[in-house]
Amino acid sequence: MIEQLRKDFPLLHTQVDEQTLCYFDSAATTQKPQSVIDAVNKFYQQENANVHRGAHTLSAAATTQYEAVRTKLADFLNVAAKEVVWTKGATDSLNLIAYGLSDKLNKEDIILISPLEHHANIVPWQQAAHRTGARIETLPISPQGILDLEASKQLIKTLQPKILSVCHASNALGNIHDVASLIDIASRCGTITVVDGAQSFLHLRPDLTALGCDFFVFSAHKALGPTGVGGLFGRYELLNDMPVYQTGGEMIERVSFSGTTFRDAPGKFEPGTPNISGVIGFGAALDYLNAIDDSALAHYEQCLYRYLVDALSDIGGVKIWGDIKQNIGVVSFTYKDEHHFDIATFLNTYGVAVRSGHHCTQPLMEHLSLSGTVRVSLAFYNSYQDIDTFIDALKDTIDMLEE
Repeated sequence: MIEQLRKDFPLLHTQVDEQTLCYFDSAATTQKPQSVIDAVNKFYQQENANVHRGAHTLSAAATTQYEAVRTKLADFLNVAAKEVVWTKGATDSLNLIAYGLSDKLNKEDIILISPLEHHANIVPWQQAAHRTGARIETLPISPQGILDLEASKQLIKTLQPKILSVCHASNALGNIHDVASLIDIASRCGTITVVDGAQSFLHLRPDLTALGCDFFVFSAHKALGPTGVGGLFGRYELLNDMPVYQTGGEMIERVSFSGTTFRDAPGKFEPGTPNISGVIGFGAALDYLNAIDDSALAHYEQCLYRYLVDALSDIGGVKIWGDIKQNIGVVSFTYKDEHHFDIATFLNTYGVAVRSGHHCTQPLMEHLSLSGTVRVSLAFYNSYQDIDTFIDALKDTIDMLEE
C-alpha cells in the first residue's frame, strides 16, 4: 500500500545533487499529493472567483466549494462547522486566541504552558501577559525533555490557571502528550484549554469532542495541504464572545460613520478575501486522508519510527532526545560534540533532507543545555529504504567529521 501511496507525491521522485531525495522534514511541512496540487490548479484555471455575496455563477460555485471544506474539516475533527475559523495557520490562530482571551485576564491570573512549546505558543501569551499583567508559569519536564504528567496535573490543581495552552505533540522532539488528562483536570478548575495541534493533526487525527479542549489550532501544510492556510476550532460560546481580532470587509454586518456591527463567529474573525485556493486544496488533502485507513497508516508510521530509532541507537555517540515511547515519528538527536548544522549539511549531499537547529523551541533547548539537534521527522510516505539510505549517509558523515 505504501509504495502505491508514494507514487501520489511527485516531489518524492526528484533528485538532490544527483541523489534520490530522502525527505525527512515533514514536521516542517509535508509533501503534497498530486490531487491537492490538481485541486489548486483547477481552481485558478477553471473556477477562479471571489467567495460570498457574488451573484454570478463562478462566485456562487466558489463559495459552495469553500464552505463545503469548512464542513468537511468540522466532520474530520468531530465539531460543528460554526466552530471552525479559517486563518493563515497555527501561528495566526494562536495569536488570534491569545488576543481574544486577553479580555478575560488580569494581574491575578496565570497562563500555564510547557517548556516544550513552539515559539508560536509562547510569544503570543507573553504579549497577552504584558497587556494584562497576568503571569506565565510552565509545566515540569524531565532533563530528557519529557513532560512530567502527574506533577503537571498537580500543578494545575495548585495554580488554578486561567488558561492552559499546550502542544498535543512536540515539534522538536515528537513527544505525544496526554493532553486529554490535562484538559480533564484543567476543566474542573474552570481553566480555558488551548491545544496546539500543528503536529498531531496528521498523525493522531484527534476527535476534538472526545478531547474536550476549548480551542485547537492547526496548519494545513503540515497535513498534506497548501501553505498559508489553517485555522482553529473554538467552543462556540467562548469563540463568539471574543472581540474581533482584525477588521475589514466580509466580517461585518453593517458599516456606517456612526458605528460598525460585526457578524457572529466564525465570520467575525475572517476579514477580507480568504485563501480560497488554499482552503480548496486543503479540502482535497482531507479527501485524500479520508480515503486511507488511518489505523493502518498509524501502525506503519510507528513501525517505521521503531526501525529508525533502533538503527540510530546502534551508532555509538548518538543521543536521542525526548520520549521515544509515545512519539508521532520525530527523532531529535545529537552526535557527540559535533554541530547539528554540520551533520545536516553533510547529509544534504546524500539527498537526505533533515532539519537542524533549535526548531523554534529555544526555551526547550536551553533546558536541555543544547544549541540544537538534528531532527528527522517521518510521515507515512517515507519508506524503510529511506531510513537505510539515511543511516548509511549518517555513518559516512560521522566518518568525515572525525577524520
